[in-house]
Amino acid sequence: MEKVLSYFFTTVFFIFFGLTLIVFHPIQWFCLNVFGYNAHKRSVSVLNWFIMRCTNILGTRYKFDNPFNIPADRPLIIVSNHQSMYDIPPIIWHMRKHHPKFVSKIELGKGIPSVSFNLRHGGSILIDRKDPKQSISELEKLGKYIEEHNRSAVIFPEGTRSRDGTPKAFRTTGLKVLMKNAPSALIVPISINNSWKLLRYGKFPMGLGTYLKFKVHKPIENSEGPEALIAKVEEEITKHLAS
Repeated sequence: MEKVLSYFFTTVFFIFFGLTLIVFHPIQWFCLNVFGYNAHKRSVSVLNWFIMRCTNILGTRYKFDNPFNIPADRPLIIVSNHQSMYDIPPIIWHMRKHHPKFVSKIELGKGIPSVSFNLRHGGSILIDRKDPKQSISELEKLGKYIEEHNRSAVIFPEGTRSRDGTPKAFRTTGLKVLMKNAPSALIVPISINNSWKLLRYGKFPMGLGTYLKFKVHKPIENSEGPEALIAKVEEEITKHLAS
């Protein structure tokens, strides 16, 4: 019965989700080209708040647990497990004072209203996973960017989404490049639970009544060997994932 109901609610969700992306595309363009970076950044934050509200149509609830007073005057490398595209809006909204930028696959850089525009113009990077040289170059650029401007880079080291919540082993290259090029950055681990349940049936219909939980862990200084530090971050994230 739930899956039958989800066809109706998913249809309504996609109508509002699509309208949100279409409406915010020219808003982003106007904010960036008329008022500059800060206005554009605020429009992206509000866009992602609206995306979260769209998922409320599906009965989705959110808990974002961040008990730490993370400084906004230094760069961050936010490291998280990855379960669905809906991992992203809560991070953008709740970590907005840190100006989160994302490591995204190059295919997302065109064709998606609002999303592609922000990825191309908001400070995130688009990597070609078939071209390691291009990927490394873009990661170096992002690391230097957050180091210079005290912003944050969000990276999902698993590489691809977990379809059932089971964490995949971290791929360490991207993290190492960011850590090397942003040596003053704090490493901020985040554990995400239940996001995969939104896509439990695939992209259509979507799951109903999902309770997404985000837990921010204590920031770690980028001051020890990358292998040991990444292992520590991976352990901290995965031990807080629901089995």
